[in-house]
Amino acid sequence: MEKDIYILGIESSCDETAAAVVKNGREVLSNIISSQIVIHRKFGGVVPEIASRKHIENIMPVIDEALSEAKVTLDQIDAIAVTYGPGLVGALLVGLSAAKSLAWATDKPLIGVNHLEGHVFANFLADAELEPPFLALVVSGGHTALLKVTSYNSFELMGQTRDDAAGEAFDKIARVMGLPYPGGPEIERLAIGGNPNALVFPVAKLDAPYEFSFSGVKSAVINYLHKEEQGKREVNRSDVAASFQQAIINALCKETVAALKETGYKKVVLAGGVSANKTLQTELAKAAKKVGAELVHPTAILCTDNAVMIACRGYFMYKAGVRSPLDLNAVPSLKLG
Repeated sequence: MEKDIYILGIESSCDETAAAVVKNGREVLSNIISSQIVIHRKFGGVVPEIASRKHIENIMPVIDEALSEAKVTLDQIDAIAVTYGPGLVGALLVGLSAAKSLAWATDKPLIGVNHLEGHVFANFLADAELEPPFLALVVSGGHTALLKVTSYNSFELMGQTRDDAAGEAFDKIARVMGLPYPGGPEIERLAIGGNPNALVFPVAKLDAPYEFSFSGVKSAVINYLHKEEQGKREVNRSDVAASFQQAIINALCKETVAALKETGYKKVVLAGGVSANKTLQTELAKAAKKVGAELVHPTAILCTDNAVMIACRGYFMYKAGVRSPLDLNAVPSLKLG
């Protein structure tokens, strides 16, 4: 019988300080997240310096709580997986420094994890039967990309955004509409009472397949709002939110379906913070089903930043013999794939 493998995951790429213990890659023993949303809300977004300071305060208590809840000691941990990019450099360095210190002190392997690959691997916790190859649609505040996951440790980038990521566009429109941070969930909430076909906000069509551009649709919404304001006309905010959201979702579904047709894959996974959007989940599941594919998406708590996904990704890297040096540095602009 194979020995159980326990991975301690640490995540601090933005404004969540998180630690988790995962057994054998798919069994979550603990998932501790200390969020800074309330702190940053008054600024309308994440303030990097404040985020770093809060991470310093929270990192060790969060790790201690993760180990305590999992009922394991550091001695029982087989490896320490930590996000080393992409993200805010100051925030990344806090989690990375803690992980390197623990790895050195306990003589445990250190495994540096790409945050975006972690988001993809959150889906292994959602679907016990999920295994490569499959297609991944990564949709977050900083990234929008289509990725072929050809094996547990092999990825191929098919296409990505040329400018704004989908989540970034959501946040910017939310800010223009006076909605609180984080803007994505607020747009989704407002859209529930609106008509997604009330207004037409065009999304740029690119010649290159599987690539996205959301700066144009963002500008179209802002221009519409300014025009209506100048004309002193009342705006149906729910219709604006629903129509804007639908424009983004239509673009995501269109490219994903094209990628499914080309690859012939029968599963597509959603990854990243925007994967929590229930309308996106519903529409993409329908679109995938039409071409004989199934959608997999993480539970709500695993859609946003967390350390479970980092531990899960770290497990498969550990099994493949991947190890990181103790002088591993943060890479804030680390690429996907």
